[in-house]
Amino acid sequence: MKLIVQIPCYNEQDSLPQTLADIPREIEGIDAVEILVIDDGSRDRTVAVARELGVEHILRNKVNMGLARTFRRGLEEALHLGADIVVNTDGDNQYAGKDIPVLIAPIVEGRADMVIGDRQTAKVAHFSPAKKLLQWLGSAVVRKLAGVWVPDAVSGFRAFSREAAIKLNVVSSFSYTIETIIQAGKKNIAVTSVPIATNPKTRESRLFKSIPDFIVNSVGTMVRVYAMYQPLRFFFYLGSVFMVAGLIPLIRFLYLHFTAGGSGHVQSVMLGGVFLTLGVLTWLVGLLSDLISFNRQLQEMTLEKVKRMELERVPVENGRWEDDG
Repeated sequence: MKLIVQIPCYNEQDSLPQTLADIPREIEGIDAVEILVIDDGSRDRTVAVARELGVEHILRNKVNMGLARTFRRGLEEALHLGADIVVNTDGDNQYAGKDIPVLIAPIVEGRADMVIGDRQTAKVAHFSPAKKLLQWLGSAVVRKLAGVWVPDAVSGFRAFSREAAIKLNVVSSFSYTIETIIQAGKKNIAVTSVPIATNPKTRESRLFKSIPDFIVNSVGTMVRVYAMYQPLRFFFYLGSVFMVAGLIPLIRFLYLHFTAGGSGHVQSVMLGGVFLTLGVLTWLVGLLSDLISFNRQLQEMTLEKVKRMELERVPVENGRWEDDG
């Protein structure tokens, strides 16, 4: 069984040596441990450091593509390299590499296909109270949307079985963490979580500029991914909000009309009519989106089959391909 530890990196020449040093090279139940560094257009010596330290595989983005796209490239490359398990960790050495055996244990034992490291954020000293609250609230929302129990939804320290890696399709440009959890829940991928340790902070996050920026991007990702997999339910709830907003002024108009015995309050009728129309249109959009969703599911099934066909073939020296085995 081959384990590939993938490390998305952007200007990590200073922290990468310690990150690599902490990764165990011998793990019970694993035949080979290899490292894949995905350089996201770094301007420093990240790639040179990786080569000097003997990293087996290096994948380079010519320009900075962002964490989500870099993660996706790494996952695809790890599959082509024959990984049975893929572990993702950060290049800033935030996560304790010594916990990789704990992280992959549920996959090795056949209990899960996706494992997320729980940083136990309430105990992390350098997290502010506001950040701890946001982590708890955000994880609660993701749990509700995905239908899986995940105490630390935005943890980047996670492991995927080969089967899970084939099924997941990251489309977000911001971050893969929330999207892959919601996808896993909707695709019935077995997900679990294990407590892991973290190292002292080496630098500020480059994923977002501020807490408000993180909230906006995270909420946007949640809404987009949930609407992608549950469009009818999403637009039904949204349309229902418009319908209620439309009924309130109409009920007010009728009440005043029959109790006051006079005319007027036409603005209530107009406002109510506008919201009711929006509600009906939103429901219709939900129905159309649901039909489109079935087409997307067929496309994902086709993509998964294509992936499996590609991965069943291995490259040979003359540049052609032949069937594996």
